[in-house]
Amino acid sequence: MNLEEGKKIPAFNLDGSNGKKIKLSDIGTENIVIYFYPKDDTPGCTNQAKDFSKLKSKFSKLNSEIFGISPDSIEKHKKFITKHNLKIILLADEENKTSIKYGVWKEKNLYGKKYMGIERTTFLVNKDKRIIKIWKKVRVNGHAEEVLEVLKEIQNS
Repeated sequence: MNLEEGKKIPAFNLDGSNGKKIKLSDIGTENIVIYFYPKDDTPGCTNQAKDFSKLKSKFSKLNSEIFGISPDSIEKHKKFITKHNLKIILLADEENKTSIKYGVWKEKNLYGKKYMGIERTTFLVNKDKRIIKIWKKVRVNGHAEEVLEVLKEIQNS
């Protein structure tokens, strides 16, 4: 699926690290940040989760929820959250069905070796489940702050 700004995002119903099933249609906040990342407890993914966790209260003040999605299991998510004192909800997409629907499950190349994996991508979505902004091939440093700034601009316009 080719997702772009203004389009509705695909529905999902995934197990959450909070012990609940998280269904897109049940999320009622003004905006939603959905970020896809490759793997729990790797350096980039850890920094990204910590950055979003540090800013969670600021996102909450803007009536926005943050969800991280990876192919890791709920058990791995819970260990990751405990180890790094994360404040965000992580969703398990173990079969990559959601990642495929969102177009972030891609062929990657590391040192000449090709493999399938998550392309780090963030979607900012409004309450109507329409995409406000997409960040592809995300660079972790400063990313959570950039998402927050875009959210502030939208809410102030």
